[in-house]
Amino acid sequence: MDAGIQSHPNSEMLAQIGNGAYGTVYRARSASGQIVAVKKVRVNLSADGILLSTLRKVLLLKELTQCEHLNIVKLLDVCTGNRTETDLYLFLVLEHLEQDLSNYIEKCPQSGMGASLVRDIMFQTLMSGVDFLHSKRVIHRDLKPQNILISSSGTVKLADFGLAKTYDFEMLLTSVVVTIWYRAPEVLLNSTYATPVDTWSCGCIMGELFLLRPIFYGTSEVDQLDKIFSILGIPPETSWPEQTTLPWSLFKNYTAADLEGMMPDCSPDGLNLLQNLLMFDPCQRISAAKALAHPYFKEHGYIACYLNCIFTRILRRKRNVHKYFELTKDCNKINSVAHSITLHY
Repeated sequence: MDAGIQSHPNSEMLAQIGNGAYGTVYRARSASGQIVAVKKVRVNLSADGILLSTLRKVLLLKELTQCEHLNIVKLLDVCTGNRTETDLYLFLVLEHLEQDLSNYIEKCPQSGMGASLVRDIMFQTLMSGVDFLHSKRVIHRDLKPQNILISSSGTVKLADFGLAKTYDFEMLLTSVVVTIWYRAPEVLLNSTYATPVDTWSCGCIMGELFLLRPIFYGTSEVDQLDKIFSILGIPPETSWPEQTTLPWSLFKNYTAADLEGMMPDCSPDGLNLLQNLLMFDPCQRISAAKALAHPYFKEHGYIACYLNCIFTRILRRKRNVHKYFELTKDCNKINSVAHSITLHY
């Protein structure tokens, strides 16, 4: 291990498990013997110390952890390592899960992972986790299979909030967001954006779960848009953003491809949800909250009510309820249990 990681006081580093633009992740053992993930981040220092933007991100992680949402990776500890005049190492100790969704997809047989498993993954994280973030005015901005973790028991959690940002309705957001294959059209076109960029990424991931490969895999912003239009069809010129340097006429007049033929295992309700997640116009794109109530989930017994902020706080004391819900998938029983817990909270 390098000198920076050796200075971490509370964990024994076991192996490097990830490396990206925002830090290196290690599998580690805490002082109590718990297996954890330690993310080592090099941060720049200002004349006054740690940059305010870095502190905000740490505080955001701590705030999200305090809510104890089932589908959000928990921040367990924060400490500092080696320091120079210009930068220092920051260590984020996070709960450890066995694999990410990218590895999970790679291990799937060519026959696919099955429609019911896709639905469960989509409901657990890509919808309930994202809905929770959006309810906290947080845009993840980098949703991709590598940032979605899966435990051995099948629990799915959102991770890696390096690009996450709280927002208000007047702020300008930077355009450097989201790995290109999961990037929404409004970002590719350098237009304004908000929470719908996350639901677009959810749609891309849903398509990948059925295809076992990225649904849109461009090599540049223009090529990515071309790949999107070749499958979804080119949008009408009237819906094209006004403030963009790329003209609508630059692209071929594609018609929509046969999504049902591309994804024969996806049900009609699933295709409808996918199309709503992948709407070109972000104002027409379905929100995470509305997606949770979509027939794709509702008709199979998935209930969104227990994932709202109030019920998440209830689950802090009743951790076995989620397991119960998974086993029963029965609307009346779920609502009854929810009412009972509320009375005793």
